[in-house]
Amino acid sequence: MTHIALKNFQMGRQKLKNRAVLAPMSRVSTRGDGIPTIAMADYYERYASGDFGLIITEGTYTDRFFSQAYPNQPGITNAQQLDGWKRTVDQTKQHDTKIILQLMHGGALSQHLSNTRAPSRIEPMRNMLPGYSRKQGRYPIPQAMNLAEIDQVIEGFINSSQKAKEAGFDGVEIHSANGYLLDQFITPYTNTREDQYGGSLGNRIRLTTEITELIRQFHTDDFIVGVRLSQGKVNDFDYLWEGGLEYGRILFNAVANAGATYIHFASEGKGFDHGSLTRNGESLPKLAKEITNLPVIANGGLHHPNESERILNDGHADLIALGTGAIANPDWPRKIERNEEINEFTPDVFQFGVDIDSQMKFEHSQLTTPLDAL
Repeated sequence: MTHIALKNFQMGRQKLKNRAVLAPMSRVSTRGDGIPTIAMADYYERYASGDFGLIITEGTYTDRFFSQAYPNQPGITNAQQLDGWKRTVDQTKQHDTKIILQLMHGGALSQHLSNTRAPSRIEPMRNMLPGYSRKQGRYPIPQAMNLAEIDQVIEGFINSSQKAKEAGFDGVEIHSANGYLLDQFITPYTNTREDQYGGSLGNRIRLTTEITELIRQFHTDDFIVGVRLSQGKVNDFDYLWEGGLEYGRILFNAVANAGATYIHFASEGKGFDHGSLTRNGESLPKLAKEITNLPVIANGGLHHPNESERILNDGHADLIALGTGAIANPDWPRKIERNEEINEFTPDVFQFGVDIDSQMKFEHSQLTTPLDAL
């Protein structure tokens, strides 16, 4: 019997050849100018040639003010960066794979800037992530954003979506998860504002919905506009929404009413059940699917065929996104089709501190299926 992840899927007005999605992963893989490289284009193409139906790129910064989260993070703020992404898009689309650009603002979790911006002047929890920059230790205390700076953020997302369309992307994903700026607005302990962007949950999701609605208005219906949400954060993996299902109901309906094409529920670090369930064990992705009728993407340890099939068959999601599972199995859909052994990801694949070409070659050497055999 064909694995359900291999069946095609209608995403808005775009038809995907299957339900296997490459999850966005911060690879910090440019040369420092934010311009996507040839190595990056080859990196994304390897998943397209491995038969993934949809690729969501790494988080891409949206303006030259305060959005960049990491050194060597790609951007889409100028013509040179746009041209670099166009090469990636062209190579990917040779394999009948759709590709979406994830738009991201680091906010208080920037490891690139010393002068950061956030909803409120609150020091982020825990230390900076190792391996993503030379800066380590505590995050700087951000300055609270004024309304003009919030408008600047909105404009950056809109302009970036237009450049993404020009580069040939099939859509964009608004990164409102994992503790970055838009999630900082949603989260009560990082947002103590008393204006229209603070207070109630409806106000705290406002920046995400305004961006979603405006991007939707700027593009035709065949342009995908997804929104990524999560409970956990890169600096607080164990965080769960305090309101459980009711919290989710408000957020999911707000995103749907703003015109999102899909909801991507991130559950990284400790697997699907850890990040996608409420304190009472209820499935938030399943709730999103039931109350919005939007396509829902789930992730978190779903490279195991039985687990991904359970998530899809039991109605938790419509598509599954693989991150580290895809790094270990860039041809995952083909392996599932052929009933081949699935590799487990091991951390030694990551060699922090080397240039991107060396990193990609090292990852390639760790795989049982070489890229040129796909």
